[in-house]
Amino acid sequence: MSLNAVNSVVMVNARKAPRNVGKYTPTHKRPHHPARTIVTRSQCVTSPSFFHRLPSEIFDMILDKLSLLEISVFSMVSKKINRHIVDYISTVAWKNKMVIQSFHHSNCLEQRSTTGHYRELGLLFKRCTLLLPTKERLKFMFSKFSQIPCFMLEQCLAPDCFGFSCYGVFLQTLIAGWDELECQRVFSFLCNITNLLQKMEIVITAKPGVRWYQELQLRVFCRQVLLDPWSNQLECQFWLTQLLRPWPMVSQAHLLFILYGPLMPEGTLGWRYVVERWLPHSALWDLARALLLLFGKLEAKGWTSDSILTILEELFVIPQPWHVENVARLLVLCGSSLCYTFLASKARNGRLFEISRLIVYIILVCEKDGYHMSWAVKLVQQICKSFTTVHEKFYFIQQLENTFSEITREFVEVSAAGNHLEDRETFQTLCILLDSSARFHTKFLQMFLK
Repeated sequence: MSLNAVNSVVMVNARKAPRNVGKYTPTHKRPHHPARTIVTRSQCVTSPSFFHRLPSEIFDMILDKLSLLEISVFSMVSKKINRHIVDYISTVAWKNKMVIQSFHHSNCLEQRSTTGHYRELGLLFKRCTLLLPTKERLKFMFSKFSQIPCFMLEQCLAPDCFGFSCYGVFLQTLIAGWDELECQRVFSFLCNITNLLQKMEIVITAKPGVRWYQELQLRVFCRQVLLDPWSNQLECQFWLTQLLRPWPMVSQAHLLFILYGPLMPEGTLGWRYVVERWLPHSALWDLARALLLLFGKLEAKGWTSDSILTILEELFVIPQPWHVENVARLLVLCGSSLCYTFLASKARNGRLFEISRLIVYIILVCEKDGYHMSWAVKLVQQICKSFTTVHEKFYFIQQLENTFSEITREFVEVSAAGNHLEDRETFQTLCILLDSSARFHTKFLQMFLK
């Protein structure tokens, strides 16, 4: 048979073959499926990654090339990588290289750079200790910084040191988002490693100004590490209440002055200045801000209006009774609510002479510092409403007018005594007082006629 004939037979037989023969023949091939690309979590755990196969020395060399932010992100990849990074940043070599300890004689650009570096350090320690309990996290993190002199109370004498600011930025970044209970643990931990409460007790039980260096150290540490880094008022209020709560009211007032009282040009606290002479509003603004911080949302933080008023009463006699104008100026800076609450409490106790003298100086402050006199008029109107009878209201107004005359007479007598600089300043204040009296009574009569 020829080759062509054979081919013809094969082709015919192929056409006659049934179409479903392949279904029953053992040589049939199953359809091809694409390779599986999804990897389960269990497969990730059992199969080692590229980094797990690297020698630790090579892994450290890779980490040396990464920035702090990149290492912080890398630490969250897996438990094994996290453990290796924790060991890596625990070495003395890494600490000497990455924990900057130069906080003196720096320009503004260098200070910003160092502060940013500590913010990134805070983020790194926050992320690489996520799996640890709070107490263990704190022990691990602060073990790296506890021996830096510029982070310790009364260890650094340099006046231009900004170490506490870096410490505060690190702490703020570290505990951002933590709940209140965890932050209380942080405060207790800080008190233990710094002996903060013991150092506070030494300062607030001493005579004001005697331990001036410790006062300034306590002020800078608490402000720059615990209070000022927080822009949120509730968080700042939390730390301020933590600092004040362990002490009786008189000590709380003492501590408030140390933390927020006026600083003099020579760098000391103005204990004597608040007693002997009037101060500008800029010198008292920080103290007013702290009082407003405590006065806001009292119930949520365990404070009452009575406790704030008690602190104010104690504050105004430390170290001796303040110059009345400083009391008036601080009350004006504290705003309507706290100012009225303070004066109304005195009205209920029958201290009309004290109220009248304060109101006259409040009117003087409004004229000096450029506040609307209608504010003082509304304040007097509110206090009048706190009296129940017409006779009490009339007696209050009469006492206020008599006090105006007495204070004016006092200024005239001091001004006429001589030609010294202080006497000229007194004469100038007298002129302002007369102007303020005219403005106040004009507004008061306008309100009455309406």
